[in-house]
Amino acid sequence: MTGRLLAVLALLSALCSCAHHAAKHVARRPDTLQPMMRRQVMNAVDAGEGDLETRRLRARVASDPADLKSRLELARRYDDLGYPELAVEHCRVAAERFPSAPAVQELLARTLRAMGLPKEAAASLDGYLASARPLSPALYSWLGILRDDLKDFRSAEQAHRKAVEMNPRSDVFHNNLGNNLLLQNRAAEAAVEFREALRLSPRSDVARNNLGVAIASQPGEAILVWESAGDPASAHNNLAVVLMEQEKYQEARKELEIALGYRRDHPAALNNLRLVAQADGAPVTVPAHNQNPGFWKRFGHSLRLALLGEAEPPKSGAAESASR
Repeated sequence: MTGRLLAVLALLSALCSCAHHAAKHVARRPDTLQPMMRRQVMNAVDAGEGDLETRRLRARVASDPADLKSRLELARRYDDLGYPELAVEHCRVAAERFPSAPAVQELLARTLRAMGLPKEAAASLDGYLASARPLSPALYSWLGILRDDLKDFRSAEQAHRKAVEMNPRSDVFHNNLGNNLLLQNRAAEAAVEFREALRLSPRSDVARNNLGVAIASQPGEAILVWESAGDPASAHNNLAVVLMEQEKYQEARKELEIALGYRRDHPAALNNLRLVAQADGAPVTVPAHNQNPGFWKRFGHSLRLALLGEAEPPKSGAAESASR
């Protein structure tokens, strides 16, 4: 249920243009050299040779094959440029050269997952974690995420709990365990983990949003949690999304009308209202502007924020890469 509500890592793709200039000169070469030149041009494109940062990292790796930091940076660079296969190969070479480096295993798992290969990524981590090498709670957390992807939730729960056991002060690990429990429809247990994540990191928007989802069966409390991180319109829109996923369209429509009462031009609420209309067949009705909540509703919102000890919505913090 929560997969569509949470945010995900995005990879940028870019291609350099200098290789195209080289291609223009190929036709002027003797015929015997054309195939070789074409292959060199293609190799340059394939490897990102025209990218100065990539060339710099390749030179550092070539001059010192034992430079683990540069090799990992090169793998990340290939991934950013849209060459995940090359990134994986460099990760595998690094894993062979540095079998006791958890950072290599984490990057390999993340890259394989980004390629849509969670099964292969989980198998790689399983093999590493089964060895006597130094273990890392982050790797157990990633193994849990990968098993969640594979819908092996019980096995994933064991991995998430191992990560929490190794580092109980990580809000990210508690959040990921909570997400796993939520996927198993164990909302009350999930809420406990999300609350612990918020206790450890009060400004974690990810954990706060997840807590709202976990306690959505108690709408008043869920709204209170979401309002503490944003505004009333977004809070009621969030509750509407949960209700839509449960196919409770009439209740979702009411929440969206409340959200639009607070902010008539709320883009997400307007879009969700159209989706509800498509689902239940009823027309789209946007509340008139003069139906905005009055003084007492605004006063109530301010009072609830005051009771939470927050004078204004918290600023977003940087979430760790393994958090969902």
